[in-house]
Amino acid sequence: MNKLLILLTAAAFIACSHPTYKNPHVLFNTDYGEVEIELYPDRAPKTVAAFLLYVDSGYYKNSSFYRVLSNENVPSEYNSGLVQGGIFKTNSSLLAKLPGIEHESTKQTGLSHVSGAISLARTKPGTASAEFFICVGDQPQFDSNGSTGTDSLGFAAFGKVFKGMDVVRKIQNNPSHGESFDRDVKIASIERL
Repeated sequence: MNKLLILLTAAAFIACSHPTYKNPHVLFNTDYGEVEIELYPDRAPKTVAAFLLYVDSGYYKNSSFYRVLSNENVPSEYNSGLVQGGIFKTNSSLLAKLPGIEHESTKQTGLSHVSGAISLARTKPGTASAEFFICVGDQPQFDSNGSTGTDSLGFAAFGKVFKGMDVVRKIQNNPSHGESFDRDVKIASIERL
């Protein structure tokens, strides 16, 4: 009887420590702490599916945040900036092999680049893959018909920081020159919750 009680108590504790969410959540484990992100597959299904495939495949193990925009190095119309990460610096050979993801613009998804939004980095539409950025402050210029880029399609937002925006700000405040961190910020892993 005591063993059964212990097992039931342990099961209840585990169930309480990992809540069930309507949308998928992922956890970034970084040098500065954890960042939990909620993804929106009902609004950006192709982008979320690709990102989760990369997460589940372990592509983000020992990846990094390597690019930063902050108040010191962005035009005045930007509202604080962003941090960008992925496998560009840690596994560029894998990055080169990944196919582009069909672009899901914010006009299609109804999402916006608000503070905490996670979005895919890209050059042209359909070239985004494993590289992402997290907005620090609202960044409407990254939405469709925004002021950034030459094609007015913006970037593909697909989720938002659920917990850990303080960690994102700590990462953003790391020493940098231009748009590069002096030392890349390690992402030990990104895992589903």
